[in-house]
Amino acid sequence: MLNIKTERLILRRFREIDSLALYAYLHEPKSSCFFSLKLSDEAAALNEVRKRSADDKYIAVSLKDNDELIGDLFAVPEEDAISVGWNFNPRFAGQGYAFEAAHALFAYLFDERHARRLYAYVEDTNQSSQRLCRKLGMRLEGTFMEFVSFMNDQEGRPVYENTMQYAILRREWGILKA
Repeated sequence: MLNIKTERLILRRFREIDSLALYAYLHEPKSSCFFSLKLSDEAAALNEVRKRSADDKYIAVSLKDNDELIGDLFAVPEEDAISVGWNFNPRFAGQGYAFEAAHALFAYLFDERHARRLYAYVEDTNQSSQRLCRKLGMRLEGTFMEFVSFMNDQEGRPVYENTMQYAILRREWGILKA
């Protein structure tokens, strides 16, 4: 079971007590890629927390001093590559929490799980996630034009978004750590 402590954070499994905090940022997701995770009410949040607590795919990020959930990370393995991502409550933006949490997760995935490659998909409109990818040492590998749709327009037609792929290899991470 994952349990990573940083200077200010704890990365751990979800618990039922996290449901209201999860609802706080998933009842109206800010990034379009999380629209499908939108929670309709507190009961839905409790069900989602229960589902997430079953494995280490979704990782709760809480403050070390009071264990308050402030966001989450995900790490989905595909052989020796892992798809990673993050979603944080906007109330905690601009304080370096996303970087601190993602950096700790990357170190764990490379050093303990021996991942060969980590990659993230980011919509071209999500500037903050693009900055975070670059700060983590990830490089832009390409942009998929009109790659995915998370919503429909007023006529019911899908609105396609351009999606960027960022990645970092274990050997690149090793250079950054040195």
